[in-house]
Amino acid sequence: MTAEIAETAETAAIDETDKIDEEDVMKYLVMVQGSQADYEAMAGRGSAQYPAWNEAQIKAMFAHMNAINEEVAARGELIDAQGLTAPSTTRFVTVDAHGDPLVTDGPYAETKEVLAGYWVLDCASLDRVTEIAAQVARCPVPAGSPEHPVVIRPIDETGAGQD
Repeated sequence: MTAEIAETAETAAIDETDKIDEEDVMKYLVMVQGSQADYEAMAGRGSAQYPAWNEAQIKAMFAHMNAINEEVAARGELIDAQGLTAPSTTRFVTVDAHGDPLVTDGPYAETKEVLAGYWVLDCASLDRVTEIAAQVARCPVPAGSPEHPVVIRPIDETGAGQD
């Protein structure tokens, strides 16, 4: 066996043992919730229930989230991750009885919590994605800030129906 063939066989063996069986991997949507008041507080316009953030706290939050992104990317689990703009930029689209679009622009005072950001992750188990969600939940925030849950939803790639 030539050295090149031996090296290729060895690399293939290593690659196969390092791979996670695709049947065991599931995609998950991990969502962070917030409100317009959270966005206002992060812009320095706090209230009694939503303390204003300072520049150091904003930097700490971004550093925390970026560290999570780097970790899940290095492990090959990251598909996508995005923070969303303030709810005041939201647009709702429905249709009327004739099928014509009805558009309503934000802000929406009646909206309590909205999607503030998300990750789409490819993880080997619900336990693993729960570990990641717990890391997200440990994000530093100013004292007195409200707690918002981190939500995990499996992504149905089969389209086979409902449970």
